[in-house]
Amino acid sequence: MSHVHVTHQDRVAVVTLDDPERRNAMTAPMVDEIVAAFDALEQDGSTAAVVITGRGPAFCSGADVSALGALASATTDEERRSVTGIYEGFLRVLRSPLPTVAAVNGPAVGAGMNLALACDVRIVGESGRFDTRFIKIGLHPGGGHTWMLERAVGPQNAAAMVLFGAVVAGPRAVETGLAWSCHPDAELVAAAVEFAAGAGRGPIPLVARVKETLRSAPWQPGFDAALENEVRHQAWSLGQGWFPDPGRPS
Repeated sequence: MSHVHVTHQDRVAVVTLDDPERRNAMTAPMVDEIVAAFDALEQDGSTAAVVITGRGPAFCSGADVSALGALASATTDEERRSVTGIYEGFLRVLRSPLPTVAAVNGPAVGAGMNLALACDVRIVGESGRFDTRFIKIGLHPGGGHTWMLERAVGPQNAAAMVLFGAVVAGPRAVETGLAWSCHPDAELVAAAVEFAAGAGRGPIPLVARVKETLRSAPWQPGFDAALENEVRHQAWSLGQGWFPDPGRPS
């Protein structure tokens, strides 16, 4: 039985986690399906952006309990570090060249919050909430959680959520910068799709290059290096025949 479903609305794909009995917890089969879905979407040549959401009432409740049990029963640090296959469920999204939008329709907890953080933009429903929860269950954050969260909301907000257990919900997520906008639950996915369609107004290879530049910008040693990196990519774009009509089909 599939627990990841993909639908298309024009050039936007909607990837829905669909395992409500587990509140869309990441299991090994679900991780495999997420990876396969992104492999297919990146290869089809027509998908310009991806919206990720969950079948209600949760977005994603984190790692499957059995995976955490395997982590807890490991006897050496090496074994504990090896039980990280669940990470691929969100790291595959993080690595994607396609623009990604998380439509957070309910709790995004632990690894589920990592999935939301791995997306380029997060849009939250009124019942959506972000809960790191690692310390609450006696587990150190993993999967790049602290790095992604600190980049998204800054050190104070990250500390409030990770160290002090603050749960950020709905409009407050927008105030902290954790989400771009907040919508009524019934309108969330439609709003996310409409927003994601903005990435489809340009050629897919160009949008992928711009995403790569955005991701690499913080690692440039200075302004001159950042400028040179942009010039290199801009020169490439001028040779593709799109300018001055970026809306032509890719």
